[in-house]
Amino acid sequence: MTTTISTADARKHFADLVNQVAYGKEPIVLTRRGQEIAALVSMDELELLRQIEDHIDIEDAKKALADPGENISAQEVWKQLGL
Repeated sequence: MTTTISTADARKHFADLVNQVAYGKEPIVLTRRGQEIAALVSMDELELLRQIEDHIDIEDAKKALADPGENISAQEVWKQLGL
């Protein structure tokens, strides 16, 4: 079960919330004016999200490499972006 708490209450109980997330492994959703705006997650959950994101990035890169479109150099991309 995910806990939901306002940012005002979260400030008052920050240390307890950090411990709850770190040791209880349950995410906490932060709200402001009733809207969900952020979440506190354990490092294990963050690492899982990073791995999922890396996997998606790798799959997207494979698809891009398989696309027979026009290839341009990184320097040309930077030039087009004004970098």
